[in-house]
Amino acid sequence: MTEIAETIRLTQYGRGGGCACKIPPGELESMVADLGVTPNATAPLLVGLDNGDDAAVVGLADGTGVVSTVDFFTPVVDDPYDWGRIAACNALSDVYAMGGVPILALNLLCWPRDRLPMEVARQVLQGGRDIAAAAGVHVAGGHSVDDAEPKYGMAVTGVVDPQRAFRLDAGEPGMPLSLTKPLGIGVLNTRHKATGEVFPQAITAMTTLNRDASVAAREAGVRCATDVTGFGLLGHLNKLARASGVTAVVHADAVPYLEGARQAVAEGFVSGGTRRNLAWVEPVTDFGNLPESERLLLADAQTSGGLLIAGEIPGGVVIGELRPSGSSRIVVR
Repeated sequence: MTEIAETIRLTQYGRGGGCACKIPPGELESMVADLGVTPNATAPLLVGLDNGDDAAVVGLADGTGVVSTVDFFTPVVDDPYDWGRIAACNALSDVYAMGGVPILALNLLCWPRDRLPMEVARQVLQGGRDIAAAAGVHVAGGHSVDDAEPKYGMAVTGVVDPQRAFRLDAGEPGMPLSLTKPLGIGVLNTRHKATGEVFPQAITAMTTLNRDASVAAREAGVRCATDVTGFGLLGHLNKLARASGVTAVVHADAVPYLEGARQAVAEGFVSGGTRRNLAWVEPVTDFGNLPESERLLLADAQTSGGLLIAGEIPGGVVIGELRPSGSSRIVVR
């Protein structure tokens, strides 16, 4: 971080932070419910809006699937370089969550140029470029606007074999559920925004590419997966269980958490996005006697979280399984 950036707390320039800024899932689904497939499109849409998958996939005549996604958000940490790395990692994750390989990224930058130095914006872009380079992805320009709040992310294009793509509707009873990163990113980011404390364990998690997990899942024959971001573990699991017509069982004591996550919840560092996530899944979830603090952690709005996989892979933690559809879409025990 440069001397200029050290005097600036980027998280104070946005109302929210990271993927906790997302429009609540219930509102979002209502908004896009009647936006169907475009008639007379050039290429067939293989994966679109139907189930809320992580990215769209269109098919080319030679059998290649083209994956397309976009993701951007307000600052989740104060360090501009780290924010750039996190935002790029998060955007690339949508392609990995489809079982694809990202090949091209375009920057999306909104910047309050009358309030924040352009040198700080350059550090954000450098962070994004360095993560893209680590992923073997070209960054070829993009788009920028003068905006009241700083926002950064990427539009990413990738390729996938349509026959091996990961889909939300491919889960089946008997499949184990695996998670590849610990939860708790959201509550630690909320604490960082409020106090300025830095949590290296959260930054490490958010800047770890989901590439290796995606490759391992493909090699294991996985067909159903998603990533865990702004809707929290339970929100993304709800979409998976609904699309696949199954009940998802989560063993609460098996779910891994970052150091400090439970303390952050206990001290009240819970974002509005996390509380909205919990409210969305409560009607379809049997929590038993699980305390509210644990429910909030399971609904915690993650930024650049791990993959949630219907299957087992090296390095993943089995946190539950899929069962035949029952009275609740999610059961937490």
